Amino acid sequence: MAHIITLTLNPALDISADVPEVVAGPKLRCDNVRLDPGGGGINVSRAIRILGGYSTCLIVSGGATGQMLEGLLASEGIRPEIIPMEGAVRQSFAVTEAGTDRQFRFVLPGPALGPDMMDRITRSLHDSAGPGDLVVLSGSLPPGLPVDAFRRIADGVTRSGARTILDTSGPALTAALDGPEAPYDLLRLDGGEGDELAGRALATPQDVVGFARGLIDRRAARAVIIARGAEGSVCVTEEGAWLCRTPDVEVISKVGAGDSFVAATVLAHANGAPWEEAFIRGTAAASSAVSTPATALCTADQVAALAAGCTVTEL
Repeated sequence: MAHIITLTLNPALDISADVPEVVAGPKLRCDNVRLDPGGGGINVSRAIRILGGYSTCLIVSGGATGQMLEGLLASEGIRPEIIPMEGAVRQSFAVTEAGTDRQFRFVLPGPALGPDMMDRITRSLHDSAGPGDLVVLSGSLPPGLPVDAFRRIADGVTRSGARTILDTSGPALTAALDGPEAPYDLLRLDGGEGDELAGRALATPQDVVGFARGLIDRRAARAVIIARGAEGSVCVTEEGAWLCRTPDVEVISKVGAGDSFVAATVLAHANGAPWEEAFIRGTAAASSAVSTPATALCTADQVAALAAGCTVTEL
């Protein structure tokens, strides 16, 4: 089994709660309050553990909220490797309006990182990653890091002999795909990120396949997976293209769906499944995550049941 390392550059202390109604002006009294450690790579490591796997969880952390986050991870059996920073880990809020089930998500920026942080991050990964390892670069970039930070980090990982999985968005995604030394082993996008990167609406699975093959042809990635919500997920490699759909589930909260997808996919690949098989587990994990409340992730039993009920179509 390949060793999995997750990197979280902009972690968050996730707070979720319910209110009867979201209105401007009065104090909104919350209940069902929940605290979770958050951030792309952290959630991937958490979901991997839920699914019975192991990963090294490498995070940038500091301040009182960082200590709380690290304690929450420890309570889940995850001992993160810390890259210390000045300033405190950010917070994020997810508020669900009980009367309508609408969810409002507020994401604060992280503290600005100093100019020496890129060297610290690179050294930490150099010490952790080796030949054949799978390094998950996931989530957002904090203020202070260059927009091409993921590409620089990926280039260092490539030189160590490890493989990279990229799951980010916006300018950080565009910059990460600008001439990496080697293709990302897997590029994972959601539908909106795919549309934005393509500069047009990818309206059909065939549109997705054509766009993804363009990324593979220009050596941006060896495999591309684009999640399309209820329509399913499309996986494209040099060998072919496939559409996977799960049985319908009740959507309660979309928080953590993408991270659960990455976790299940990478764990299956680390255990020997090719990407076109591993993404079936990822699609099932995303569906499981949206059927859990607030910031909760997927569940192992539901992932197994949904994966067994998936339909896969070759495109």
